[in-house]
Amino acid sequence: SKGYTYGLQKIYEMVINNDPTYAYLLHSNSLVAQKMVMAHVFGHADFFKNNDWFAHTNRKMIDEMANHGSRVRKYIERYGLDEVEAFLDICLSLDNLIDYHAPFIKRHADPEELEKDADDVPVVARLEAKDYMRHYINPPQYIEEQERKLREEQKKKKEKFPIEPEKDVLLFLLHHAPLEAWQHDILGIVREEAYYFAPQGQTKIMNEGWASYWHSKIMTEKVLDDSEVIDYADMNAGLLATAPGQLNPYKLGVELFRDIEDRWNKGKFGKEYEACDDMVAKKNWNKELGLGREKIFQVRKLYNDITFIDTFLTPEFCVEQKLFTYAYDRNRGVYYIEDREFRKIKEKLLNGLTNFGQPRIYVEDANYGNRGELYLTHRFDGIELQIDYARDTLVNLFKIWKRPVNLQTVVNNKGVLLSFNGEKHIERTIQIKE
Repeated sequence: SKGYTYGLQKIYEMVINNDPTYAYLLHSNSLVAQKMVMAHVFGHADFFKNNDWFAHTNRKMIDEMANHGSRVRKYIERYGLDEVEAFLDICLSLDNLIDYHAPFIKRHADPEELEKDADDVPVVARLEAKDYMRHYINPPQYIEEQERKLREEQKKKKEKFPIEPEKDVLLFLLHHAPLEAWQHDILGIVREEAYYFAPQGQTKIMNEGWASYWHSKIMTEKVLDDSEVIDYADMNAGLLATAPGQLNPYKLGVELFRDIEDRWNKGKFGKEYEACDDMVAKKNWNKELGLGREKIFQVRKLYNDITFIDTFLTPEFCVEQKLFTYAYDRNRGVYYIEDREFRKIKEKLLNGLTNFGQPRIYVEDANYGNRGELYLTHRFDGIELQIDYARDTLVNLFKIWKRPVNLQTVVNNKGVLLSFNGEKHIERTIQIKE
């Protein structure tokens, strides 16, 4: 990074989720730095191995990536560096268009099942009635009309492609885009690696917090010499320091793990504690349960950053850590504290973590206008797209789909359709159905 090149940042190590876990330590690290880094790496290794969100990842990924590299080099020899590199860049620009939860859930039925459902004869629900009242309670004309409407809906659904909106855009392109064999392979490689790295983005705060918790424990209780205390304290303070306008995942993660451990040691959880309205009693609450260590190991196993923050962030923690939301005043040209309210802080954190703070894009129609055009929708959640970035993405999607690409979004509270036809960008206002 530029920060490292110019001496503004320091890279201590690189750790790889593999079996065994590999870590590369900087040769120029001091002895105390190497000790801290190794202790930190043990925390990462434990997290990779035991957190459920990493359960689906390939534990022999170094071997797999070596295989990926040899395949790409083979294509370079056959088709030339420029062509392969250009296509690889296109794929990498789209590598966030995946379904981060796909390894854990089934979004919809298989295409064969959906087609079978579409062939079923529609059945209109009838109200229960005595035989002599059935003609009046369920009039034949009404039943016929409802059956006709259901058949029309069924026909539209059967003609729709894909039948259900598809969040894994890369998978859809792999199945349906007109790619050459080598292009299909490279896109598949990029998608596979995107899913391998996804849990690291989903657990960044927890993973770094867990590693920081354990390097602190190991260093201060086991391996630190008296002569190394000052150097260690200086490095640890730098690691946990929070720059203005930024969120330090190391700091937030380790402090929240420590808070959870403290709360479960003292019994600061459950119905009795929550129902207590005596602030002094709550502050001094201590049931001496000693469940803290057990609890943080359970949290390490089951949670990701979103559920971690959603479940364990408390108003008291926000006050103690001096958390707040901020905004920019264009008139004065300065940032200012916008809110210290717990709900707003939590909402801001969760919004930034959901889908990595990136827009949720779905394939809605692969035959838009019956012209073979690709129609994508942006599930708008209050945050607008960066239009210049969206246009660049449409250009790259066109290079893969080979037909015009459209993206439905919201700009200034109005529905907008962004399109690219291979020659120019088109933008028009549309009506978005609720």
